[in-house]
Amino acid sequence: MESWHTPAEWISNESAASVTIFLRFRQGGPPAPAILFNHERLRQIRGDMFGKYEETRGLHWLSKVKLLYPCEPPKILAVGRNYKSHIGDKKPPVHPEIFFKPISALQNPGDPIIIPRGASNVHFEGELVLVIGKTASHLSVSQAAEAIFGITCGNDVSERDWQIGPERDLQWWRAKGADTFSPLGPVIARGLDYSNLLIRTRLNGQVVQEESTADLLFDPPTIVSWISRYVTLTPGDVIYTGTPGATQRMSPGDVVEVEIEGIGILHNPVKSA
Repeated sequence: MESWHTPAEWISNESAASVTIFLRFRQGGPPAPAILFNHERLRQIRGDMFGKYEETRGLHWLSKVKLLYPCEPPKILAVGRNYKSHIGDKKPPVHPEIFFKPISALQNPGDPIIIPRGASNVHFEGELVLVIGKTASHLSVSQAAEAIFGITCGNDVSERDWQIGPERDLQWWRAKGADTFSPLGPVIARGLDYSNLLIRTRLNGQVVQEESTADLLFDPPTIVSWISRYVTLTPGDVIYTGTPGATQRMSPGDVVEVEIEGIGILHNPVKSA
């Protein structure tokens, strides 16, 4: 199936001047971090994007590099049931409902979501993803806001029969953690106000999810504060914040895109194992 967007079009060109766009890429060598120099070029950086780094003289054309998931998270956490439109008539949770996803589930922008053997009901879940910028433990809500380095797009891919079907697993280890079930990217937007951003998911070009982050039941600082009471967060950790509305089954040959204003488009084809 044809792509509706080229990699150079995956990154938003509508962010304010105060927003810094970080990414990871590969071009004939090992993965490297970079900052978007303009909408068509990127400047490689040396050091730690979450700490001390310096810009190099290395400029690259965005159209000629392979975009990777924008950081290498030590761990992935995710929030369930965080939009009223997603839970419907179910009772809202009293605190953020958190689960883990393995880092082996990560997938790059543009690379395929693989439907595993035995899976028959794999759904997309377009989500805002938080990227943690510093070690964080026992934070208040106001302190938690300062621990959020930036935001990106994510797809919390889920096999519903393994998750909630009549023969569901005791844990969501494969329903949400199978290989390629955590696409992430294409970039991290630092300095972008995440309180009212439009999330839009498209399946084969058709809009199938659309809602604002203003409708989150638990906002990003509340999520980070809650997690930090029990699990120490570290630089690069990512937190998927929940999906809005209804989801549906994906099939081999489909293309799913998660778009968040100011960040860009996370684009992934779907293939069978």
